[in-house]
Amino acid sequence: MFTEPAARSTAIDSAFLKPYETPLDQAIRRVKEPLLALQYPEGYWVFELEADCTIPSEYILMMHFMDEIDADLQAKIAVYLRAHQQADGSYPLFTGGPGDMSCTVKVYYALKLAGDDIDAPHMKKARDWVLAQGGAAHSNVFTRIMLAMFEQVPWRAVPFIPVEIMLLPKWFPFHLDKVSYWSRTVMVPLFILCSHKVKARNPLKIGVRELFTVDPEQERDYFSHVKTPLGKVILALERVGFRLEPLIPKALRQKATQKALDWFVERLNGVDGLGAIFPAMVNAYEALDLLGYPPEHEYRRIAKESIDRLLVFKDDHAYCQPCVSPIWDTGLSSLALQEANKYDRDIRTEMAVKAGLRWLASKQLTDHPGDWRIRRPNVEGGGWAFQFDNTYYPDVDDSAVVAQAILQGHGPEHQEVLRRAGNWIAGMASENGGWGAFDADNTYYYLNNIPFADHGALLDPPTADVSGRCVMFLASDKQRRAEFQPVIDAGIAYLRQEQEADGSWFGRWGTNYIYGTWSVLVGFEAAGMSKDDPAMRRAAAWLKSVQRPDGSWGEDNLTYHDPGEDKRGRFEYSMAFHTALALLALMAAGEADSPEVAAGVDYLLRTQGADGFWHDPYFNAPGFPKVFYLKYHGYDKFFPLWALARYRNERG
Repeated sequence: MFTEPAARSTAIDSAFLKPYETPLDQAIRRVKEPLLALQYPEGYWVFELEADCTIPSEYILMMHFMDEIDADLQAKIAVYLRAHQQADGSYPLFTGGPGDMSCTVKVYYALKLAGDDIDAPHMKKARDWVLAQGGAAHSNVFTRIMLAMFEQVPWRAVPFIPVEIMLLPKWFPFHLDKVSYWSRTVMVPLFILCSHKVKARNPLKIGVRELFTVDPEQERDYFSHVKTPLGKVILALERVGFRLEPLIPKALRQKATQKALDWFVERLNGVDGLGAIFPAMVNAYEALDLLGYPPEHEYRRIAKESIDRLLVFKDDHAYCQPCVSPIWDTGLSSLALQEANKYDRDIRTEMAVKAGLRWLASKQLTDHPGDWRIRRPNVEGGGWAFQFDNTYYPDVDDSAVVAQAILQGHGPEHQEVLRRAGNWIAGMASENGGWGAFDADNTYYYLNNIPFADHGALLDPPTADVSGRCVMFLASDKQRRAEFQPVIDAGIAYLRQEQEADGSWFGRWGTNYIYGTWSVLVGFEAAGMSKDDPAMRRAAAWLKSVQRPDGSWGEDNLTYHDPGEDKRGRFEYSMAFHTALALLALMAAGEADSPEVAAGVDYLLRTQGADGFWHDPYFNAPGFPKVFYLKYHGYDKFFPLWALARYRNERG
């Protein structure tokens, strides 16, 4: 908890005492100006979206799978990979996290393919770490599938995912419609690759058998992750299916393969790629090659271009992003700049925000086809994607943020945009009152027991953070749309049920309880909830209890692995991102005049960089908790601006 040192003069003490530009004004101007400079001529903002070393490793693996090796690019990616190794030889899923088996195996394989000597110190350390943890046989499902394709493990080491799944009826316990959008787009081309037992070209014939403690052909423990009774029953049935696979008629396999091909070709999504996410794009690219599409074919050419658009090049290294986030970044940047412009209006900021909102309005998905329509066939389109284009998969979370920014812009030309957005967001509410990210009622939890689901990310159920932002927008809009009130009330009831005993909320899409608590409190505030409401008071008390002595906040991604109350909202490092979120949350709860908020603002003023930004070195979001993490490079830019601007507006 924050403790204020005696008789300390803080930067904020003078913030409201001088008639000229105060330190607070200066800090806001210094971050606002470079943020405006980063806007693209079309009106959007987009910042780097960095993941762990899995994605850049997979890019090298893809080059060798296809025998399309760009030696210069490979060398640059290898520089990036070597730089992220930990002292014990492992590779983590987020900065400073524990070593991860699957990530380390993929990096080792990628570096060996890139020409690194296995006796080089960094390779030996990585290999020793893998062997000490039991060997590569204990990698996750996706890593073992890659190893099977490179002929390093037998196909019995991976789950049985026959392409005939495409022919299953909707009533069957497993169906594509019952899993998340990211699972669908990754799995469908993967069905083809696994069913046809594809072999990587691997022109250098490089393997990694030295990463196994038992000969992969003799290993009998590939599915030790299956623990539950239901999981073991499903595994037994799946193993029977695996043994019977040779009996599947060729005509049936051909029919299923064609259906899978038709499904993902329909969703190729141009240069933005299948699902607009790297794993799905790569699987589609490799499946097209397997099915005989030549490099010059439009499908394959566009699939490769979509992958290469994710590359980030620096002077001496390069890496591959898992996807891009322009709509999310533009929506949040617009909200931050709108807050800043309330007090100190200037024409440049106003014009930049208008340009951003026009661009966002142009990206709304209306009558486009989408998988979400399977669950909500009678709801008209009106959402936004996360990426530049992802027409089949609008993102509920992005849609609420973008709609809120457009609503606050008060542009009469956007009334139809807002009408559609409200209808779509309200229509995407699940039966329990909450909202998932891409689908409604995607809650077939029994599927988490199938052997393929060792990543725990097969589904897209409602979450508190997404629901908080949906309530925020619908409640902000409720004066004109009274029919949304029952949806808002159900959302608030859902959020009350989701509150943890200590007063916090879990953050599914951002780290973690601080992010979740901010998400819900801004929704509660927009809904007009009393600042004295017990849920608000408990949340504010919790945020104050986890403030660091220097006035900041920070939270470790390890809270996804150990969510104990003594871990939530805590980190050994201060984060500008978390500090900004905590400040925004506390101000939403009516705490603008509290010493904790003043101390948090003072921390941001003291730590602002010479370039006007803050530079958190740590990851700030999960792609999938416990499996895949992200660093949004914009979060330590626009969130601090938003927090400082709101503080000035509250106190001004």
